[in-house]
Amino acid sequence: MMAKRTANRGLPVFDRFITNSDLGKFFLRVPVGTLMLFHGLNKLQHGYGFITPMLLKAKLPGYLSHGILIGELVAPLFMVLGIYTRPAALLQVFVMAMAIYLVHARALFSFSEHGGYSLELQVLYLFGALAVFFFGAGRYSIIHAGGIWR
Repeated sequence: MMAKRTANRGLPVFDRFITNSDLGKFFLRVPVGTLMLFHGLNKLQHGYGFITPMLLKAKLPGYLSHGILIGELVAPLFMVLGIYTRPAALLQVFVMAMAIYLVHARALFSFSEHGGYSLELQVLYLFGALAVFFFGAGRYSIIHAGGIWR
């Protein structure tokens, strides 16, 4: 009887708060989407024509550079709002994989002068978006009714 009483001695509100996986999904989805959105806004303001030569050098069609607006503006906005979160996150994973391939491939196995991994920011964006893809949006989103695409 005594063991049962001590096992239930937590604060129910606190227990519900710290085990709230939907809140964890929110705190992952919103920063990853918002921070990527800043990159897209910068490219919208200052142009993204520099991407076309990189694509052509990699023997890819230059018109794919226009996809950066979808991958760094629309997809992150959808992630932040929780609209079609999984496809948006997967698109962001693709954009980051392409950025690593096209821009940062030389630094793939190098470290910064402070000992950190040279591509830590890019890897955090890539795997953060991949985690959002697997977790989904959670309850704190615009489309929280269910389905695999939320």
